[in-house]
Amino acid sequence: MTTHKLVIVESPAKAHTIGKFLGRGYKVEASQGHVRDLPKSQIGVDIEHGFTPKYITIRGRGEILDRIRKEAKNASKIFLATDPDREGEAISWHLATVLGLDEKDVNRVEFFEITNKAVKSAIKSSRPIDMDLVNAQQARRVLDRLVGYKISPLLWAKVRKGLSAGRVQSVATAMICDREHEIDEFVPEEYWTVQGRFRTSDGEEFTTRFVSCDGQDELRSGDETEKVVERMKKASFTINSVRLGERKKYPAPPFTTSNLQQEASRKLGFTTLKTMQIAQQLYEGVDIEGEGTQGLVSYIRTDSTRVSEEAVEAVRGLIGETYGADYLPEEPNHYKSRKIAQDAHEAIRPTDVMRRPEQIKSSLSRDQFKLYKLIYARFVASQMTPAVYDTLSADIVGGGVVMRASGMHLRFPGFTVVYEEGQDDAQAEENDGMPVLTEGGAASLEDVESNQRFTQPPPRYTEASLVRALEDKGIGRPSTYAPTITTIMTRGYISRENKRLHPTELGLVVTDMMKKHFPDIVDIQFTAGMEEKLDEVEEGKLDWHDVVSEFYGPFEATLEKAEASIEKVEVVDEVSDVPCEKCGAMMVYKMGRYGRFLACPNFPACHHTMALLKYIDAPCPECGGRLIERMSRKGRKFYGCEHYPDCQFVSWEQPVADKCPQCGGRMVLKRGRKGEVWHVCVNEQCRCRVEAENSGGGDSDE
Repeated sequence: MTTHKLVIVESPAKAHTIGKFLGRGYKVEASQGHVRDLPKSQIGVDIEHGFTPKYITIRGRGEILDRIRKEAKNASKIFLATDPDREGEAISWHLATVLGLDEKDVNRVEFFEITNKAVKSAIKSSRPIDMDLVNAQQARRVLDRLVGYKISPLLWAKVRKGLSAGRVQSVATAMICDREHEIDEFVPEEYWTVQGRFRTSDGEEFTTRFVSCDGQDELRSGDETEKVVERMKKASFTINSVRLGERKKYPAPPFTTSNLQQEASRKLGFTTLKTMQIAQQLYEGVDIEGEGTQGLVSYIRTDSTRVSEEAVEAVRGLIGETYGADYLPEEPNHYKSRKIAQDAHEAIRPTDVMRRPEQIKSSLSRDQFKLYKLIYARFVASQMTPAVYDTLSADIVGGGVVMRASGMHLRFPGFTVVYEEGQDDAQAEENDGMPVLTEGGAASLEDVESNQRFTQPPPRYTEASLVRALEDKGIGRPSTYAPTITTIMTRGYISRENKRLHPTELGLVVTDMMKKHFPDIVDIQFTAGMEEKLDEVEEGKLDWHDVVSEFYGPFEATLEKAEASIEKVEVVDEVSDVPCEKCGAMMVYKMGRYGRFLACPNFPACHHTMALLKYIDAPCPECGGRLIERMSRKGRKFYGCEHYPDCQFVSWEQPVADKCPQCGGRMVLKRGRKGEVWHVCVNEQCRCRVEAENSGGGDSDE
C-alpha cells in the first residue's frame, strides 16, 4: 500500500530541514553521500573494455541502502534530491541504479537553497537524470583512479610507503614547490626611496615621493641618492601640474565558492576545509529561534555570479529602506561570470536578505555567525553604488628633481559602509590627505628622508592565494579546492606556517620525480585542458570514454618507461638534538597533518613521538609558568600552560607579557587586516588597545 512519497537527500541535516518543509505525505531519507564507488583494494576500472568502472557498495552504506529500499517499496513516488552538481547527479544515478529506477524517469530534483518555498517549488519541477553530468563525473573519477592507482605504487616502491599522486593535487603541490624555487633563486636588487616634506606659502604641509632627477627615475645606490638629497636641499621648488580628479571604487560581486574560501581565509583566518564545512551547515539548515530550521544561504559550490531577479529585488528594497536612495543604483548591478561557469547555479547569497546576521546571532555558533555575516555583507554591498573619492596629484619641481604629491579623500562611501574586499598581501595604504595646492605656487622643503630598500621575492602561497591561482589557471573546480589542499597537507607534501604554505622535503622530492617522469600530470596547461574536456562531456559535446582513452594511451607508455628508469630516492629525515625517552636514539623531524613533530628513527621497533613545543614570550597568568602554543584536534591554534594538567589555563588568543596600562588586566595579541598589531585588554569593561610592533608570529586560525 503506497502511503507516502520518498525524497532522498545526502545529509541527515538536510533531511531534517526538508522533512519539516514537506510535512505529511513525504518521508525524507539521507544517503550520507555516495553509496557506491570504485573498490579501494583494486583499480576497479576495466581498461580492456572501454574503461568500464566496477562499482561496489561502500562499506557502511549497506544498512542505509536497506532502509532506503524498504521505504522505496511503499512509496508512490521517489525523488532524488542530491546536491545540484556533477557529484550530486552521480549520486542520484547510483541511487537510481540500486533502486531499479529508470534514469529517464522524472524523479530528479535540485535544491539551490533549502527554504520552504524553494523546496516545494523544486518538487514540482522534477526532471530525468542528466547523464551528461553523470558521465563527466565518471570520467573525472576514472581518470583520477588511473593516475592514483598507477603512479602511487611507484612512489611507494621508490620513495616511501603511503604516498599518493593525483591529477589536481600533483599540480597544486608543484605550484607550491615552484614558488619555493623562485624564492630560493631570487637575487635581491638594491634600490632607494626618497620622501620629502614640503610647506606651501600658506603654511600647508604635505609629503611627496621621488619621481625623477634629470630624467632618471630609479635610484640604485646610496651615492646616487645622496646626490639627489643634496641637490634638493639647495633647490627652490615650484608646484607644477596640479591634477584634481575623481575615482570610483565599485563593489565586488557576490561570492563564488573560490572567492568565499579566499575571503574567509583573509578576513576570518579559516582554512578552505573549515569554510566549506561551516558553509555546508548554513546551506543545509540551522535551527533559528522563532522560525524553526532554515537554510540560510544558497548552494555553496558554484562558480557563477548570477543572482535571481527575486533576490535582487529583495536586496534593492533593503538598501533603499536602510541606506537611502543615494546608495541604490538606478539599475541593478550585473557581474560577468567566468567563461566556464555553470550558470544554472546562483552566486552564494543569503536565502532571505531580511534575516540580518545580528538578529539571528544567538541561534548561530561563533563561526557560523562570522561566515553568515561575511556572505550577507558581500551580497548586500554587491548591489550598492560605488564609493567616490576626490583625488589630487601634483609634481613639485626644483633643481632638476621631480617629487610627487598625491592624495585621496572619500567623498561618498557607497558600498563601503557595508563591506570592503580583503587583500592577500600587504597593500600600500591609501592616502586620505588632500593638501590644498596651487599650480605655480612656491613650496619650501622642510625635511627630506632617504631609505635603502631591496626588491622582494614573490610571497609564498596562502590557502587563499593558492585557490585563486588554481582557479585562474583552470585547475580543478569549486568542489575540488578544499579537498585538494587538505590532501596534500595530510600526505605531508606541504605544511602551513603562519598561514603560508611551504613545501616539505618530501613534497620537493615527489614533485621533482613527477616532473621528470610524468611531466603531463604536473603540467598546468595539460591539466587545465583536461578540465575543459570534462566540461565538454558535461555539455554533451564529447563521449567520456573517448576522453579517458585519449589520455590513457600516452600515459600508459610514460608509465612503462618510468617503471624501468626511476631509481629509488631516499628522503633523509632531519635529525634533532632531542633524545628519544624510550630508546635514547636522536629523534627526527616528521611532517604530520598539523605540522612538524618529533619521532623516533627506530620505528616500528619504537613508536615514541613528541610534539614540537613552541613557547611564547608571556607567563601563565594563573601560575607564572611558561605558555606553549598548541594545536587542537580540529587544527585550531591555542595557548596552554606547560604545567597542565595541574594548571588548567587555556586561551584561544595569544597572551602577551604586558599588563593593561589602564586596569592592570591581562592582554592578548590582535592583528588588523593590513598587518597592524595591537595588544588588547581581555577585560570587557576596559578593552584598552595599545599599538604594538609587528612580531611576525603568533597568527591564529581565527
